[in-house]
Amino acid sequence: MNIRPITAHEAMLMAREHLAATGWVAPKNESFRHLPPPPAALWLEQAAATPLAQNSGWTLTTLAGGTPTGIAARTLSATDTAQRAELFAGLDLPGDDDAAPFAWAHRALCTAGLRLRVESGTAQQPTQLELRHQPTGQVEAPLLVLDIAEGVHCVLRELHLAGDAATSGGKVQNLQLHLRLARGASLQHLRVVAPHAEDRCAHIIHAQIGENARYVQAFVAGGSSYHLQRSQVLLSGAGSSAHIAGLTCAAGTKFEQQVFMRHAAARTTSHSEALVLASGKAHTVANANTHIAPGSDEADVHQRLAGIPVGGQPRLVLRPHLEIYHDNVQAAHGATWGALPEDALFYARQRGLDASAARSLIIEGMANALLSRCFTDAATLDALAQGDALQGVLRQVLETSHG
Repeated sequence: MNIRPITAHEAMLMAREHLAATGWVAPKNESFRHLPPPPAALWLEQAAATPLAQNSGWTLTTLAGGTPTGIAARTLSATDTAQRAELFAGLDLPGDDDAAPFAWAHRALCTAGLRLRVESGTAQQPTQLELRHQPTGQVEAPLLVLDIAEGVHCVLRELHLAGDAATSGGKVQNLQLHLRLARGASLQHLRVVAPHAEDRCAHIIHAQIGENARYVQAFVAGGSSYHLQRSQVLLSGAGSSAHIAGLTCAAGTKFEQQVFMRHAAARTTSHSEALVLASGKAHTVANANTHIAPGSDEADVHQRLAGIPVGGQPRLVLRPHLEIYHDNVQAAHGATWGALPEDALFYARQRGLDASAARSLIIEGMANALLSRCFTDAATLDALAQGDALQGVLRQVLETSHG
């Protein structure tokens, strides 16, 4: 008996029904209890008079602005049954983790996405790409699926800038990004996210790292009415490694960083770090959660969280967390909360700088140190820092430091 395949429209309706049956993120959900997200209805709204966008919103170039080679790229409609099947091929259905409601809401609203496969690039000459996303509507659910082939090395700059948007503030964006690194592959990934203060956005990255593969992600982000950056990393291959670092500035806005590392193989390494600057009545949270599964022999884990109130009465929450189910591992974690070091400020003032300039100098040094710990090759960091996007957001960081 032939079974009729589920149409794209039916799949979207089923996702809505599943979310209605299982419920939205509970207020006391452990991962979100310090900064609960807005209700489900906000992420599912779609004005009846607004046609569903078929544009994925992604623009792909090289870092130098040219046309990339050695790339298989395809924009696919999630409202066409055949193309939706291709777009979501190989992606697991959302499970029951804390952020699963975001994934179900995404499947209910996603109308288009981009699939990329990087098939060339060496350690000496990695493929250098830029992905820029421009919102396609007031409420949207962008999707990116990125595969790095075996032994391939790639450098990626991903940009989400409010200045690129044709619409004003108040947008709602639920982005899902799936990364898969095959054996021996590497991806050095800089993400720059600068929303309007009125925007509500959730970016959730699902990364699976194969044997001896290496994933590095640094993001520089500003706060908004609600802003979640969540990375879920599975170190599934022996010898795999991941390093995720966030530099956040929130001036009277909200921001949450969540990093979930899962060690599921021997000789795996992970680094999770955050530098959070907050002023005014900002509300910020930095979560680092690492799970070391049985059999993850010689796993090496590092967590480093820092929060700095730079003016007003912000609320900063730092939450390092380790779950260790194997004996032969190394693990270290720490969190520091407080003002900039007085001795550093004193020495900066001795150079003739006023208090504001001294704070900016120290914070700029801390930001550059964070990026340098991620991108240890100076040429790679220089390539990623080209253009105005990163520098523009870093200027916002320094302005926030003035309180």
